[in-house]
Amino acid sequence: MTGQGVIVHIGGYTAASGGRGTGIVAARRDPDSGALTPLGTVAVTPSPSFLARHPRRPVLYAVNELTTGEISAFRVAPDGDLSPLGTRPTGGAEPCHLAVAPDGRHLFVANYGGGSVTVFPLDEQGAPGERSDLVRHEGHGPDPDRQEHAHTHMVNPDRDGGPLLAVDLGTDSVYRYDLDAATGRLVPRAPRVRTAAGAGPRHLARHPDGRRCWLVGELDGSVVAYELTADGALHQRGRVEASERPGHVQPSEIAVGPDGRFLYVANRGVGTIAVFALDGELPQPVAEVDTDGEWPRHFALTGDHLYVADERADMIRVFRVDPTTGVPAPVGEPVAVPSPTCVLP
Repeated sequence: MTGQGVIVHIGGYTAASGGRGTGIVAARRDPDSGALTPLGTVAVTPSPSFLARHPRRPVLYAVNELTTGEISAFRVAPDGDLSPLGTRPTGGAEPCHLAVAPDGRHLFVANYGGGSVTVFPLDEQGAPGERSDLVRHEGHGPDPDRQEHAHTHMVNPDRDGGPLLAVDLGTDSVYRYDLDAATGRLVPRAPRVRTAAGAGPRHLARHPDGRRCWLVGELDGSVVAYELTADGALHQRGRVEASERPGHVQPSEIAVGPDGRFLYVANRGVGTIAVFALDGELPQPVAEVDTDGEWPRHFALTGDHLYVADERADMIRVFRVDPTTGVPAPVGEPVAVPSPTCVLP
């Protein structure tokens, strides 16, 4: 695989989870136009629904969202090709998110079906060892279909060494953990942060200033603003709606733009990206842009562009973001990718 441009990797669902993909897909991104050129499947692996990179090594990690949960690690070649570094069981069902500690020494995994968090030590080459911890959450929420027990949906390490935040949709909670680096075990910090009952918190986005964050509720369509303290405590400042559109709204990804001025939320059901200004105590709606699909599962902001993975429309939609208004506008035609669920620049 050869060519100019920047490599992007795309994860998605395979037949193992009812999807149409075959594994991890690579694409070449033109930094100027934002155009994506698919380069084919570079790793055949079951349902790699979320991806992450090592902060220093050319290593990519994927969850394998299976009933018998696993993670897979790959060495990344300059042309985007992937070679296996190892696969490890997570000890929890249906892992859906993972993140690497800022120092590159540990990998954290959110097991959705297992309602748990797994920790793997990483060696000097970035390869995962045997898991060093598995912490299970207990409890449930008021929604009998989606909150019958714990469902960990995101692990979010602090770049400045503060507590790991674990977002749990099933228990309406954000858990805080300190990592014992010597043992690779998690030490809980009490109390956990409770959201509104039935909110179903999914993902969390931190501001670059390290003092603010926003939590998106998958079940109640909310965006909740928090003040974030050095010890990982979250103090609620207020709530806004994730979408102003009528109909079923099921938010997925949330992220802050690189300059910290705007917040972006993907809304499944209505098929939009909502843009909020961050110049006040609460996010202020700026625009809500159609994605030309129904189910924007994930998006990534990089350079002047935003890339939206629509799981059900089998496409990646490319947008150019206006640097002044923060509003994205579509560029070119959708890029065909089967069952995409994660875009990793």
